[in-house]
This record gives sequence, structure tokens and C-alpha cells, in this order.
Amino acid sequence: MFQNFRLSMAWLHTWFGLVLGFVLMAVFFFGALSVFDREIDRWAIPESRFAPQPMPSFDRMLLPVFQDIKPLPDAIEQARSRVNGSMATSFAAQRYGAYTTHRDPVLSVFVGFELPNAKDPDDSIFGTRTIDPRSGRSLSDDRLKIGSQFFYPLHYSLNWQWMNLGTWIVGFAALVMLVALVSGVVMHRKLFREFFTFRPKKHTQRSTLDLHNLTGVVALPFHFIFAFSGLVIFGGTYFPITHTQLAPLHELHEQHEATQTGLPAKASGVPGTLASVDAMVADAQRRWAAKGMAGEVGFLNVQHVGHDNAYVSVYRAGTDRVTLTGEGIHYQAATGRLLHEDPPVTAVAGINNFLTGLHLQHFRHWTLRWLYFIGGLSGCVCIATGFIFFVEKRKRQHAKQGVSGARWVDAFAVSTVTGMLCAALVMLIANRVLPVDLPARGDWEQYTFWGAWLLAFAHGIWRTAPVADGGMAPAWGEQSWAVATLAVAAVLLNWVTTGDHLLRTIADGYWPVAGVDLVMLAGAALAVVAARRLRSRAQGAVPRGTAVGAARA
Repeated sequence: MFQNFRLSMAWLHTWFGLVLGFVLMAVFFFGALSVFDREIDRWAIPESRFAPQPMPSFDRMLLPVFQDIKPLPDAIEQARSRVNGSMATSFAAQRYGAYTTHRDPVLSVFVGFELPNAKDPDDSIFGTRTIDPRSGRSLSDDRLKIGSQFFYPLHYSLNWQWMNLGTWIVGFAALVMLVALVSGVVMHRKLFREFFTFRPKKHTQRSTLDLHNLTGVVALPFHFIFAFSGLVIFGGTYFPITHTQLAPLHELHEQHEATQTGLPAKASGVPGTLASVDAMVADAQRRWAAKGMAGEVGFLNVQHVGHDNAYVSVYRAGTDRVTLTGEGIHYQAATGRLLHEDPPVTAVAGINNFLTGLHLQHFRHWTLRWLYFIGGLSGCVCIATGFIFFVEKRKRQHAKQGVSGARWVDAFAVSTVTGMLCAALVMLIANRVLPVDLPARGDWEQYTFWGAWLLAFAHGIWRTAPVADGGMAPAWGEQSWAVATLAVAAVLLNWVTTGDHLLRTIADGYWPVAGVDLVMLAGAALAVVAARRLRSRAQGAVPRGTAVGAARA
């Protein structure tokens, strides 16, 4: 089929990259935004624009909040198909949880409730709340955390939750990406030369290929490790053996672990009390300090609430290391007696925790966080230039043959690249202009995102028609101008609606909001440069329609 192995790798790289590149573009872009998801949350929710807070007092603040939480109406509705008979009207709490990071000013809390008559005895439903840890005041449930609740899950699940289909698509795309990376290395025998080669003044096809090679080679380790670690993180989704083939062994392991650790897997059914959790937290912090570890609490968990075998787990934030770690310490809820300290993990678990921590970057290292962001954007550039090179290489040939393949690839590419940017910016604009008391406000913000992306897709199909005749698509330049306009509008609307303009946020050193504004302005500047270069190239290009028409004649 191919003359040599290198040509076969070129074919594999081209077509695998093309088919799944549209998915990977979204994965990389929203993955890059997820590096600063908490900062985007603060931009989107002005009520959360204050300094990150430590875990507040459980006894004085969190316990009343937990006792006030009820199951979410949507959770109850979705659970109706998971019960035998009618749905219960009251639900008993079985688990409390509170989670924060070193970048979170607000605190996320949840309560797990028993689901009576559930088909699966271990099934439960949840109620959640976001609170101000300084006062215990709850934030509105309609305020969508755009960074952590929309952009972040979008990069690994496409926000398509039905049967985890989005996660499966992204996983397959990540696997294909590994193949594309390996085949790309095989294709390019002179990697060192391509590391330093970029000729921006050459014709579009040459300069685009240079940029594709450059971004692919420079960030090759980053791209490989993140694709691989993403597959590792969701290994339990792709191979759910503990809940299928090995379910009996999994249950036996839980029972054995409960006997060893003293942490019961099932509630006893006998009423019990809850001692001072604050005292347990203080003891855990003393134990971490004795080991020379930072003592911030990242996660608090009370299991089997209301039963005499309930226990409290205190987990360390672990911001001082890359590996995902918690050093959990567990106490008997009724007495505060120490039950168990998590031992050092095995070598295999340690590798898994390191890869997970490397991917999720919960550590406190801002320089590395910015390098992650740049690495994610380099992946976007690599994929986008791959699309453009594919079209530039084939559009004249397709025009002579009367084939529209290059035109459709260009339409999908412009819709995925610039269209995705437009959709994200429109969502941020909607966040600033929608009424604060609008019912289901967070849903409306999501509707604007998908609606804007659909509109950009329609525009991309319409304005890439010249590609069918071997010409340049105006859609790229027009959507670049749209990106610049929307980015500036989002920054101005943040100023108008909150008063937090750049002079204030920079002077106050409030970099989460200032950083989001500055990145949008930088993106606007790059979009203007791109639009101007596209316009100059279009003006200097030889009209293709006449030449193609003559060739056809």
C-alpha cells in the first residue's frame, strides 16, 4: 500500500489527526483554560472576589450548613428510575463533605443522602452548596462557576454525560493523539532542525507547516504525558472491572480493608453522636507538622452520619508536592479517638498518584501553572495549523477535480478554532449582562455558549465557499475580528458591571480577575494581528476562481 514505513506513518498522522483533531482542539483549549478555572470562577462570580480562605470551623460554621442542605430537585428527579416503587419524600443524610484548594475563596460542600428502595443498595443522591467561608453565607445556586463547572468538565467529557459518552470520545481522541505523536516523530527525521525553524514570511502552506512542526516538537513531552495521564485518570471509566467482572472481589476487599483500618464500609444502623470535629482537625494538623508537612486541610469527610460507627476523615491539601496526596487521618466520630493514618502508598499507586497530580496540578507553583497554560495553547496551535496545512495543500487540487473535501475541512476547522473562542467569549459576556435574579441563570449562560458556537459553525460553512474554487476563506479573518471585539467587550463589561477595571485590580494585586482581563486583551491583540495578516494575504493573492475556471474549461 505504501512505499515505506515512513509514508505509512505520514498517512496515519494525517488522517487520524484530521478526524479526531476537532475533538482534541476542544480538549486542549478548555484544558488550558482549566489551568485557571478557579480564577475564571472569580471573574464570573463577583461575590467570590476575595482572598482564598482556609477550611473554616466545622463545629461553628459547617455543621449547621450541612444540616440545612436538602437533596437537589434534579438529583431526586433523576433518581426516580433507580428506585423500586415510588420515590420517598424524606431522605436521611449519610455523608458530609467539604472541599477547598489554595486558590478557592469560596467553599464547596455536599451531603450524600440515603436513597430508600434503591435498586442498588449503595446508591445515593446529593445536595450541594457553595458558601462564603468567612460568614457561612450561601451563594446563589444559579451562579454557574464557569471555570470549574463548565470549561473544566468540557475538556474531558465535552459536557456530554449520557452514559459517559463524552468521556469515551475524549479518551479515544487521546489514544489517537498518542498514535499521532509517535507517527509524527517517525515522519520528521530532522527534529532538531525543525525545533528552530519558522519562516513566517513564506507562503501560507510553508509557514503553517513550520509552525505545526515547531509547536509539535517543542511541547512534545507535554502533549504525550498529558494524553497518557488523562487516560490513566479515567482508567476506571474505560475498564470498570471493579463494578463488573471483579465486583465480588471488590466487595471482599472493602470488607478486608474495613477490618484492617477500623473504617467500617457500612453504617451500623444504631444512632450515634458527633464529637468536636475541630479538635480532630487540630490533632491531624499536629501530626502533619510532626512529619514536616504543610497543614492546610483540603477535604473533610464525615461518613455514616448519625450512626454509632461514623468516622471523620481529614485530608491534607498537599499543595507542596506534585503527586496527588492526602495523608488522610481518620477518627471515630463519637469520641474523636484516632482510628487510622493512611500508610505510604505502594509503588504502583504512587506512580498513579504522581501522574494524576501532574495532570490535575493541585500544587502551589504559579510558574509551572503558566507553563501548563502555554503548553495547552501550543497544542491548539499545533492542531489548528495542521488543519490549515491540510486545506492549503489540497484545495487547488480539489477545486480542479470539483471535490469539496477541502472546503468542508476548512469550514469545520474555522468553526472549531475561532468559533470556539467566540463561543467562550460570548458566554463570559452573557455572564456579565444577564440579570442576577434571572431564574436558571447558569443554564442560560450555557445556552449562549452552545448557541454562539452553532452560529459560528453556520458562518464558517457559509464563508468558506471560496475554498471550493481554490481561494481563501473570509471566515477566518471575520471570526478573528469577532474574537477581538468580543474579548474587549467582555473586559469592558466586567469594568462596567463590577467596577473592577484593570487599574484597580492591578493596583490591589488582585491577579485572578486582572489576569483573566489581561489574557482576553492579549487574545484580542493576537486576533487583530491575525485578521490583518489574513487580509493582506487575501489582497496579495492571485484570484483563483478565474484560473480554476480556465483549468476546468
